[in-house]
Amino acid sequence: MEIRYDVEVDARGLQCPMPIVNARKTFQALQSGQTLRVLATDPGSVNDFKGWANMVADAELVAQETTEIDGKTVYVHYVRKK
Repeated sequence: MEIRYDVEVDARGLQCPMPIVNARKTFQALQSGQTLRVLATDPGSVNDFKGWANMVADAELVAQETTEIDGKTVYVHYVRKK
């Protein structure tokens, strides 16, 4: 199943907390109903995004998946603005 998204943040190669920091900046500019896709290589980002979505009232963690891009494990997070 492919998830539609409006904006993407490429945080590959960045360590905690930078994937969340970069995502948060972009997320704030989204309109209600838009979805942000974040690419991260930090395995800690899986729990970081779960925690962030629980703390932010207008954020909904739609899905998380793991894939491989250019031979590297990439954690993909989809966050929708309520």
